[in-house]
Amino acid sequence: MCGIVGYIGHREAYPIVIKGLKRLEYRGYDSAGIMLFDKEGDLKISKTKGKVADLEEKSKEIISAATIGMGHTRWATHGVPNDVNSHPHLSNSGNLAIIHNGIIENYEPLKKELIKRGYTFTSDTDTEVLVNLIEDVKKKDNLKLGKAVQVALNQVVGAYAICVFDREKPDEIVVARLGSPLAIGVGKDEFFIASDASPFIEYTSNAIYLEDEEMAVVRLHKPLKIRKIKDDSLVDPYIQELKMNLEQIEKGGYEHFMLKEIYEQPNVIKDTYRGRLHANEGIIQMAGVEDNLEKFLNADRILIVACGTSWHAGLVAEYVFEEFTRIPVEVEYASEFRYRNPIISSKDVVVAISQSGETADTLAAIKLAKEKGAFVFGVCNVVGSSISRETHAGAYTHAGPEIGVASTKAFTTQITVLTMIALRLSKAKGTLSNSDYFRYLQELEIIPEKVQEALMTNEHAKEIAEKFKNSTNCLYLGRGYNFPVALEGALKLKEISYIHAEGYPAAEMKHGPIALIDEQMPVIVIAPKQGHYDKVVSNIQEIKSRSGKIIAIVTKGDTQVKELSDHIIEIPETSDALSPLITTIPLQLLSYHIAVLRGCNVDQPRNLAKSVTVE
Repeated sequence: MCGIVGYIGHREAYPIVIKGLKRLEYRGYDSAGIMLFDKEGDLKISKTKGKVADLEEKSKEIISAATIGMGHTRWATHGVPNDVNSHPHLSNSGNLAIIHNGIIENYEPLKKELIKRGYTFTSDTDTEVLVNLIEDVKKKDNLKLGKAVQVALNQVVGAYAICVFDREKPDEIVVARLGSPLAIGVGKDEFFIASDASPFIEYTSNAIYLEDEEMAVVRLHKPLKIRKIKDDSLVDPYIQELKMNLEQIEKGGYEHFMLKEIYEQPNVIKDTYRGRLHANEGIIQMAGVEDNLEKFLNADRILIVACGTSWHAGLVAEYVFEEFTRIPVEVEYASEFRYRNPIISSKDVVVAISQSGETADTLAAIKLAKEKGAFVFGVCNVVGSSISRETHAGAYTHAGPEIGVASTKAFTTQITVLTMIALRLSKAKGTLSNSDYFRYLQELEIIPEKVQEALMTNEHAKEIAEKFKNSTNCLYLGRGYNFPVALEGALKLKEISYIHAEGYPAAEMKHGPIALIDEQMPVIVIAPKQGHYDKVVSNIQEIKSRSGKIIAIVTKGDTQVKELSDHIIEIPETSDALSPLITTIPLQLLSYHIAVLRGCNVDQPRNLAKSVTVE
């Protein structure tokens, strides 16, 4: 969580840092702060509870021509969101300033020891402990800043991405990472530092992504040197060319990033299968799969680990993989998987799914699986992310930057990638008939057109949202491939509108949730013509007999469910296995409009951050 931005170069730092914080605000938005070091030798800091816009207003008093600066937008872990707990934090001497993304788990014993040594603390944060630990090491052993940071970090337990500035060394910023992402943009006589590349995309297309337990001293007019924190060994910097562009991280005329990203889905699904899916030739080409085909084909089972929306995509994949390939599949919450003693062998394939590629629990699950000898395959969106580097092989979703905290296009592109993998394996194993295999390929190729058609239900979804915007509870029901879609629909409503919602397999309703149904309870039922249609109709009749308000997602032309429902949203027909790519669209739109009508901050819902890089 949290977003960090730093700049050192020949430009004015303030506008770069503020603009960068706005682009990183999806990572945390309960408080923000900025530090500037000007040519007169003044260290200026402004920080406040609230959003970056609040910081921008407050920090007008410190604007200067400073060419070195750093900023932070916070998602609180230690200490409530307020001005004092906001970053940057200063050391007791006032010489060192730090911004930090992550958690220092052993900060309490470190703090007690520092208090014994005469240090005082004004905040409740672990970060203030870290900056004073660095200062203590620096003074005690008379070290340069870079060495002091290295020695201090070898004493801490936890996760971090940090930028540290010393007013006594005004031509450098020291950076380091472990478990939290950090990118360095390399320009001409200037460097940019950020949690991801979005803050500096218009200034340079060259970036270095630090690996875990690496640090760098970023100096003006000197080549960048990267070292291992543990043993001080030098690392050759690997400069990557960025693939994103400025247009991708702007709203493009939409009111919210979430709505923009919902509408991007036809194009990004095409981008996901472009160059991989050749329907007419009956070919799926995915390098990460082809190079490791035998590992998949010889697997005793596939274990899918993920969190949140990615976990729901994994549940859809469980149905798809088992149906298409006949390989047993288990889907695990990464946050639970990592803390038990799972039975894993070298005959297992572990598929890790994450939009950001930085999800802390999923990364920990990957490391555990590797330790136990499993082959680990990653599915993520962000090129150069930690998961893409930590896994043995993988596939990118090519969804482009997803700024809205509530994932939308991540879900559909993850399902697209996982479906292509399952189809490729089915071809190799012969578990699908040739006619079914070709039919699925051809249907997947035209899915973007059907998603586009589903988006045409937007205005109708808005009308329905108006009727249910004041609901306090909501039930989502689906069967088969669409049970995970019910879970995802409920999650979207909870995330952005703060209405309590639950997703269930439709048949499980009578095992408890049916007790909740009355005339005040909206029930969203996913009821496409393909799949367990007759069974879902029976479930709808059970709801109707108890006066529940039924909103049904149905195949265009449906009459039976229409007669039973209070409201319907029609979608184009597709095969049962691919239907989640379409049925999820009206649920996204419905959640979006309910949240907007309730006056909620759709892109930055309370208490949430986009990328969960801390436990």
